[in-house]
Amino acid sequence: MERNVNRRKQKGMTAKRFLPFYLFTFLLFLFSGCFGGKLASSGGGEVTGAGGRAFSEPTPYGMTLIKRGHLKMGMETNDSLWGRKTPLRDISVDGFWMDETEVTNSKYRQFVNYVRDSILRERLAEVDETYRTMKTDKEGNELGSVLNWKKPLPRKPSEEEQEIIDGIYATNPVTGEKMLDCRQMNYRYEVYDYTSAALRRNRLDPEERNLNTDIAVNPNEVVWISKDTAYIDDEGKIVRETINRQLSGPWDFLNTYIVNIYPDTTCWVNDFPNADNEMYMRYYFSNPAYNEYPVVGVTWEQANAFCHWRTEYLLKGLGAAARFVQRYRLPTEAEWEFAARGKDQNEFPWDNEDVASGKGCFYANFKPDDGNYTKDGNLITSRVGIYSSNSNGLYDMAGNVAEWTSTIYTEAGVDAMNDINPQLRYNAAKEDPYRLKKKSVRGGSWKDPESYIRSAWRSSEYQNQPRSYIGFRCVRSLANSTSEKTKLK
Repeated sequence: MERNVNRRKQKGMTAKRFLPFYLFTFLLFLFSGCFGGKLASSGGGEVTGAGGRAFSEPTPYGMTLIKRGHLKMGMETNDSLWGRKTPLRDISVDGFWMDETEVTNSKYRQFVNYVRDSILRERLAEVDETYRTMKTDKEGNELGSVLNWKKPLPRKPSEEEQEIIDGIYATNPVTGEKMLDCRQMNYRYEVYDYTSAALRRNRLDPEERNLNTDIAVNPNEVVWISKDTAYIDDEGKIVRETINRQLSGPWDFLNTYIVNIYPDTTCWVNDFPNADNEMYMRYYFSNPAYNEYPVVGVTWEQANAFCHWRTEYLLKGLGAAARFVQRYRLPTEAEWEFAARGKDQNEFPWDNEDVASGKGCFYANFKPDDGNYTKDGNLITSRVGIYSSNSNGLYDMAGNVAEWTSTIYTEAGVDAMNDINPQLRYNAAKEDPYRLKKKSVRGGSWKDPESYIRSAWRSSEYQNQPRSYIGFRCVRSLANSTSEKTKLK
């Protein structure tokens, strides 16, 4: 009995001796493993700052980094062709990622296929509920049902399923050819307007709308905001409205859009009357031979829809890191010109003022001033990336296709903008005068002369107008601009 008691005493003394060590080890693991930063008590009572793990942003596929810098935006001399005076201003822009090439038919077709398949899954879910699945948060709380993309579309559909699948196709009344019904390719998405929500005049608490304490607060002040909304009517047509309503909550800044995203392939005929371009109308977007050519016939509204889809497609595979990644979007007019000029801010994306080398090899796909389209080796668009890149690693920033920007077009141009990350944005409502729907287009195209392919040249097009010579590329703001390594000169 005494031996057992002595052994228990020894064990107790051993446990007491090692208890501080166990406790210290546990606390060290707790603070380092869970919080990932410095201990709050480090620094002997001094404020040393909260720690945390930095997010290292990987290079997005097919994009190149444009580091922040300065640009003298505009042309220093009047345009020699039309004599126009272009606004000139010193501006600075933050860093961003930019597509190395214009968005191709292949990439845009992936967008169309996604919309097609999502419509099929929505309709198939009405007869087979496994085409939808329940979305949950980390705690297992149900957030609502979403499409189940893990379930493949039926290879051997039943009679009912085949009828649903056939419903998304149309038959050519003349040739009898079965083809995708372009009218059904509608993409719905929502965009939260953080800028409008952040404006002081739009605060929900009236006392926060004006910091001047000499002005009495009116608790009953009514704030009116406008928001975009859209729906499909009984005839299957898209109805877009911009409504004015009294500010009632944060959801008032959520805008809804529905866009038919199929490119207008008839632009090849409508842009060039009295020309035999039917072949391009029928095959340019659908024929795999044109996979690596820039997509055209896409409106500004469709380009924005593509950017949203591309963001959502990316975020699904990122997990927790998704909260740091910025959204894909169209470049601002200033970002586009800054990127096109290259590291030395040249007039053209290349290093000299000529458009061809001494051997007669052209630097871009455009129409030489004598009107010989084929002189540069192309008749219409060319495969992306066949000409040399500029010093930023970007291809076809001059010629091939002109490119949409997110900026509205005004004669004042950069004079009306801020000198840091300048932007003029306006989402024109359907009811707005048509002149307010002009967007800035940059770069010139395969059909434009030399004067139009300079980096500073500004042109415009209406946001709902598709063209056979306008495409686009995407940009993405850096998740952490301080990661750029710059040297002070």
